[in-house]
Amino acid sequence: MDIPTPRFTKPAGQEPRDTSSKLSRQWTAVQDAGQAVAMMAGLAPEKPNSKIRNFPALIKDVEGWRLELAKSHITDMAAMMQPGVAALLAVNARGQDATAAALTLWREYHATREAVLALLPESGKMGPPRSA
Repeated sequence: MDIPTPRFTKPAGQEPRDTSSKLSRQWTAVQDAGQAVAMMAGLAPEKPNSKIRNFPALIKDVEGWRLELAKSHITDMAAMMQPGVAALLAVNARGQDATAAALTLWREYHATREAVLALLPESGKMGPPRSA
């Protein structure tokens, strides 16, 4: 039985023009995949904090190398999660235990997500600086 591979990114040539919208959709898809992997690993559901939830809005205000690196890391995360989730689903479909593999993928996802979140500049109690 062939299980379709989940898609976290659009095929080449179908790139949206609004990169912040693309970044937001890709971030959300990767976070959803991370939650699914956590569930397969037997971990308790993680409550996303405001930094995770608002990452696309916060990073779009950052310019230069941080923004480009964030985009690159999120694309890499999607590339990592897509075959990983497909493999976990295939293992589960065969009735085998995928807990250890899911835990390994979740740890990689979590470490990468923390590295991406570290690209955000520190903000004070009033939030990140905004310009009009």
